Amino acid sequence: MRKFEIVDNNFLQYGIVPQKMPQRATKTSAGYDIYSPIDITIMPKTMEMIWTNIKACFENDEVLLLCVTSGMGKHGIMVANTIGVIDSDYYGNISNDGNLGFRLYNFSDKPYVIKAGDKIGQGIFMKYLIVDDEPEITNTRVGGFGSTVKK
Repeated sequence: MRKFEIVDNNFLQYGIVPQKMPQRATKTSAGYDIYSPIDITIMPKTMEMIWTNIKACFENDEVLLLCVTSGMGKHGIMVANTIGVIDSDYYGNISNDGNLGFRLYNFSDKPYVIKAGDKIGQGIFMKYLIVDDEPEITNTRVGGFGSTVKK
């Protein structure tokens, strides 16, 4: 089952329950628009993390890609790591319950103002493939944002 939900109250950032759930703009849109729960300004040549207080549930052979919108790109805003890759086991993790976050970078020379309810990106669900001769993987996720990076 593929769906968006509000994170558990214990993991809400800013003390704000989202007023807008992700939604597609048109019936043929690939991406679900995702909205900011807060007002924030991203100053030139800096980045800010915006937690959406939304989590996504989807199948084990799928991935959720977090991207900026083309309109944001016109203003010099990008996801700091260029694209967010959300694995299915991020949902409900012990660190943040799967809270989707956008770390946005402003590479323009002007401040970029975001108001609560503004689009801050889009999420695109995709199937993925694995190699046939892959050894069995037994590792499991033990945390949230950035938890699979080797320390």
